Amino acid sequence: MKKLFIGFIIIAAACSKPLPTLDGIDQSHWKDDKNGCNHIREKSFDLLTSQKNKLKGLSEDQIIALLGRPDQNELYKRNQKFFYYYIEPSAKCQMPSQSPKRLSVRFNAVGLAKEVVIE
Repeated sequence: MKKLFIGFIIIAAACSKPLPTLDGIDQSHWKDDKNGCNHIREKSFDLLTSQKNKLKGLSEDQIIALLGRPDQNELYKRNQKFFYYYIEPSAKCQMPSQSPKRLSVRFNAVGLAKEVVIE
């Protein structure tokens, strides 16, 4: 039974979508700019907008590996989940934006990114 489970895990990992690269975006700087407080994510806005479709179909773990832990997450009905990454300074920053832009990733019930929007 244990070997069957390990085999299933290996097959599932082999079938998953490979982690894309976001060209021109420094992932370590992105991850360090929690809530957009340091204005680093703002500089990547145009690059992110043009490449956001690369995030569709990725799992929650893959999104976290690529963008870091979300600034905010929300569990919605029917097991949908949302991850939010602030691009402009959020209310948690010393000098927040009035209506900060954020990257919103919606996951379906099986944990895959179904919708990626900048709001």
